[in-house]
Amino acid sequence: MEKNTKNNPCKTDVFAEYGKTLMVHVDTSFGQKILDLGCGNGDLSAELAGNGAKVLGIDNSAETIVKARYFHPELMFAEIDALELPYNAEFDTVFSNSVFHWIPDVDRLLSEIHRALKPGGKLVCEFGAASNIATIRQAFAAASARHGHEYRERFYCPTPDEFFDRLKRANFEPERVLEFDRLTPLPGGADGLKAWVRCFLKNDLSLFVSAKQEQILTEVETACRPLLWNGREFVVDYRRLRAVAFKS
Repeated sequence: MEKNTKNNPCKTDVFAEYGKTLMVHVDTSFGQKILDLGCGNGDLSAELAGNGAKVLGIDNSAETIVKARYFHPELMFAEIDALELPYNAEFDTVFSNSVFHWIPDVDRLLSEIHRALKPGGKLVCEFGAASNIATIRQAFAAASARHGHEYRERFYCPTPDEFFDRLKRANFEPERVLEFDRLTPLPGGADGLKAWVRCFLKNDLSLFVSAKQEQILTEVETACRPLLWNGREFVVDYRRLRAVAFKS
């Protein structure tokens, strides 16, 4: 199985390094039970298990779970939908990196996580904040409109205040909810932005015939280049929201 994914922005290991800073909020000592929600290829699951914690990585993609088991056969992985967690008070921590923005029904997600945690258990998560990838999103919406389609936002990217309120309503006690910039170089050089759009906005691109898709990709690249191209690579304006909260 191919392990060289440095030029593919769809591969989870491309951005896994960023998730390691999130782990400072997790007790990974021996005996801790951790659920890695949206584990991808399992790299962060392995980091979480490094000090003896018992880690279960879950993802709703069967293909992803196969890869995680291949890369980390010593760990436990399962194909499970985050909105249908089969756990009751089993985990000390639920850890999730770059997943929540893919799940619009965040209230149900938080309810499932709350049920899976032990009393006093901790949720540690990071995902896209309100202005995440704003330049690309605006450019794609404008290009789509020019070609007859109204782009509708698929990502859940809240403000800190909004997510704080959702945590409270889900019976969590937030310890911190903050946002920050994380400018992120894309792999692939001059082709990096188009590859990123093909990956992360593929559902919207698929509404157009192939020729239109290429036109839209070119228009998005042209609109973004003055702001995101540094002469060597595209650097995307990621803005992240990080939250730590306890089950109350």
